Amino acid sequence: MYAMVLSARGAALTFQERPDPIPGPGRVRIRVSACGVCRTDLHVVDGELPDICYPIIPGHEVVGRIETLGAGVHDLKPGMRVGVPWLGYTCGECFYCRSDKENLCDHPEFTGYTCDGGFASHLVADARYCFPLGEQGDDVALSPLLCAGLIGWRSLVMAGDGKALGIYGFGAAGHIIAQVARAQGRTIYAFTRDSDKEAQQLALSLGADWAGASEDIPPAELDAAIIYAPVGPLVPLALRAVRKGGRVVCAGIHMSDIPAFPYHILWGERQIVSVANLTRKDGFDFFKAIGTMNIQTRTTVFPLKQANEALAQLREGKLVGAAVLRP
Repeated sequence: MYAMVLSARGAALTFQERPDPIPGPGRVRIRVSACGVCRTDLHVVDGELPDICYPIIPGHEVVGRIETLGAGVHDLKPGMRVGVPWLGYTCGECFYCRSDKENLCDHPEFTGYTCDGGFASHLVADARYCFPLGEQGDDVALSPLLCAGLIGWRSLVMAGDGKALGIYGFGAAGHIIAQVARAQGRTIYAFTRDSDKEAQQLALSLGADWAGASEDIPPAELDAAIIYAPVGPLVPLALRAVRKGGRVVCAGIHMSDIPAFPYHILWGERQIVSVANLTRKDGFDFFKAIGTMNIQTRTTVFPLKQANEALAQLREGKLVGAAVLRP
């Protein structure tokens, strides 16, 4: 197999050849056909997440086909197209797993962070955490759904049923969830960096009712706001935009520090909540919900060996939509 490997914090990924992995009991080997590049991959590469065990292969928006089954795998078959998400394993025994909150498991594994991911030609994954994808849709277009879509879906559910929805950060997750929310009949207000006119135009083309800079006050009060950009100062800006009783959802795994803000913009039973990981139920619910929605993903494709360039463009804000690697 071939892989782009992270050997140390902040290091460039290196292209390596390794023996093909052998799946253990309950696991499967997958030949990767596409792997999205997520902002969380940047957090891994830049060492912003704790307890990274080097070397590691990043990547957790994986689409591929099963090659080999480990012992005890019966629900999946060789040749099936599957998706592998961020949450790669849970213990099933801790308080959270036993309370239907496996996304908060005390002993999890995360694809591309604590176990090798999809910036590679092959990976081994827990069969229980592979989503069958069927045969409809293009591999590249599907790959961003495995994190940007799934975490986006969980954040949308946590935002509640309000009609007026603000989306701060119109990248991979934002441009997917805007389409889902629009299909649900919501009014979409998209917030981007002031200079990012291309992202604002994308938002409007995907059905947003308004698009502007993050510092702007939208033309109507928001019932809820979802923050996808990992920028702490967006939290008080979003609080100022939501109505009394509204909710601000922080959807990233990592965010810069939230600055101090006056209590009155929180008062009125406004709420700030975070989203952590996903559950398998989130995945099944999401793919069922979008089955009739005709969701379009905007992607830029890079060969596997250009993973560093894809990460650099994501870091510098040069991408519109999502980057996807093809082995």
